This record gives sequence, C-alpha cells and structure tokens, in this order.
Amino acid sequence: MTAPHAHHNTGPGSGPGAGTGTTREHTTKDLWATGLTAFAAVMLLLTGVLDIFRGIMGIARDDVFLATRSYVFQFSLTGWGWVHLILGAVAVIVGLGLMKVSTWARAAGVVIAALIIIANFLSLPYYPVWSIVMIALAAFTIWALCVVRKEGNQGLFD
Repeated sequence: MTAPHAHHNTGPGSGPGAGTGTTREHTTKDLWATGLTAFAAVMLLLTGVLDIFRGIMGIARDDVFLATRSYVFQFSLTGWGWVHLILGAVAVIVGLGLMKVSTWARAAGVVIAALIIIANFLSLPYYPVWSIVMIALAAFTIWALCVVRKEGNQGLFD
C-alpha cells in the first residue's frame, strides 16, 4: 500500500508555484535580464571600439574632423582624440566585465556610457553625425543596464 503523500510529481506545472504563473514569470524575467545585459555588453564593447578608432583618428590626423570657429567648447582635436581613446579603452574593459555579469561592471557601464554621451555632446561640432550615433548607442546601453536587475554570479553564456 502506498502512502497518499509518497507520489511526487516534479514535471512542469508542479511544485509550490504550480498554476500561479510565478515560475514562468520568473523565467521570462531572467531571460529579459540576461538578454538586456548581453545587449548592454555588446553595445558597450561596440561603443568602446568605435571610440578607440575615433581617438586614434583625432590623435593621428586632425584634418579628418570638421573644425568650427564659433563653438563654446573649443578644445584641441588631439586632446579630444586622447579623451575618446581612453574612454573607449575603459568601455571595452567594462563591456568584457559585463559578459561575466559583474556588479562593478554594471555600475561602471552606466558611468562610462554617461561620460561617452558627455564627450560626444561636447565634440558635436567636430563630427556631428558620428557624435549623434555614439550618443544613441551609449543611451541604449544605459537603458539596458538600468531596466533590469540580475542576481547571481554566472556569466551571460554559462
């Protein structure tokens, strides 16, 4: 004779959250968190690499950029090249940290993306279309890092 409580059903739809949808909602939220973190990591890596190239262009050849005379924020293009090169290198490092879902990388990603937005806003007159594209990429990165919270230590691809 079998006891009434001896039968255990461990398949889908069983367990403490059965019928309530909490398991499915939790899984969907985890998928969104993982997806948005991966999106932010790739966007930050892309933004970093593009900023590195922009920095190299500014350092190597000032004549690649448009120079305006009556802009409030006038800086040396070589100086801007170094700013973009450093921001790009840090963005790549933080993007790699986001691939491991590190808490420090999430916070640093928001800060670096914000600095990239500021740097590109200040360099709008030198290369306007490129600056707007970089601002948009950095803004999407900030959104993706702030919209969800992912707990746990596993990497994105584990």
